[in-house]
Amino acid sequence: MVDRPNKPSAISPTTMSPQPTVTIADDNSTVTAKLPSGEEVTVLLHGATVLSWKAAGGQELLWLSEGAVLDGSKPVRGGIPLVFPVFGPPPKNHATSSLPQHGFARSSRWEYLGKSSTEAQSTTSDNSIKLDFGLYSTALSAEARKAWPYDFGLVYSVTLSKEGLQTMVTVQNEGKEAFEFQVLLHTYFRVKDISKTTVTGLAGLPFIDKVANATQGNPAPTVTFSGEVDRVYTNIPQSTTSILDADGKPYIDVVRDNLSDTVVWNPWTEKAKGMGDFQPKDGFKHMVCVEAGAVEGWTKLEAGETWEGGMLAKSHL
Repeated sequence: MVDRPNKPSAISPTTMSPQPTVTIADDNSTVTAKLPSGEEVTVLLHGATVLSWKAAGGQELLWLSEGAVLDGSKPVRGGIPLVFPVFGPPPKNHATSSLPQHGFARSSRWEYLGKSSTEAQSTTSDNSIKLDFGLYSTALSAEARKAWPYDFGLVYSVTLSKEGLQTMVTVQNEGKEAFEFQVLLHTYFRVKDISKTTVTGLAGLPFIDKVANATQGNPAPTVTFSGEVDRVYTNIPQSTTSILDADGKPYIDVVRDNLSDTVVWNPWTEKAKGMGDFQPKDGFKHMVCVEAGAVEGWTKLEAGETWEGGMLAKSHL
């Protein structure tokens, strides 16, 4: 036998680390993704509403009302409802004026388009998984189609990673005429104690105070909570708004991407009592909405154009 001086080395089998998993509920109502490190997200196809986002240790980071309706008969109270194409009650004499409050995206059944994920080798742990959901004008109810008769396509991408949860909205004008829209990620974050929670990153910025009849509020270094808060901060120069939890330490950073506005909301005692699906009634003590959006004025999209915006919520747990 000839002895070759440069023998090929033995081939070692490639070792792959565990990969992200996706589970679709038996009744096809939800899609759940989980990373090997333990992070998890669940999305309800009704409204493409994110119902749950858990940190690696299993801690729930979103607040979902115990009275939330999940059967598709009404929008979900809690999680991350998607507001489109109008924020709040529609204005009179506008193309959205016949739509319900907050539009139709959160009330429509979305299509699950599939997943894509990184394939981490044994030397890395950069696993992430992206779930895509679609809503198209042809799938709207006859009532919604009549109220807003534009041809459009929406793709909502929910990406779970060790860094956090990214939610991105892509709007495509598939018609022959321009339309205007607003969009908001109406995110309910779970907190330990709202009376000891602060929101930073909005220092010195003017805001529309909806508790005070939509008048201009007085800027403050931080947002604190001792009663109902409903504020719309617009044209924010910095990209990050942070939540400090009861211990005063950073809890969650909300990083906006092509979204210039932020809504901060907590209903407090009386408003919570008046919402039938807000349960328990003292649940306001453990939630705060910090909502990234484009809600000041309107975004105009010409025929054939595409717009994209969203946020990354980064947990410090």
